[in-house]
Amino acid sequence: MDGNLYTLPVSGIETTNFCGGPCTEGCVDFAAIPGAADSFVVRDSKPEGAGKELRFTATELDDFALGWVKKRSLTA
Repeated sequence: MDGNLYTLPVSGIETTNFCGGPCTEGCVDFAAIPGAADSFVVRDSKPEGAGKELRFTATELDDFALGWVKKRSLTA
């Protein structure tokens, strides 16, 4: 891999859906990127966001997730 996660194909991969409200209002699809260790794709599953995605390494995604939890004072 050349370090650019956006060069890797992700069409047709199976995703996990996280839904925080009515599924037309707040859904996110998430999946590991095949062929790239510890790399992930996050997609907006709403019709208005179709085709839009972000790609992260595990380190980047962990940093975001931990920061989000801390900022929101969330607990499990």
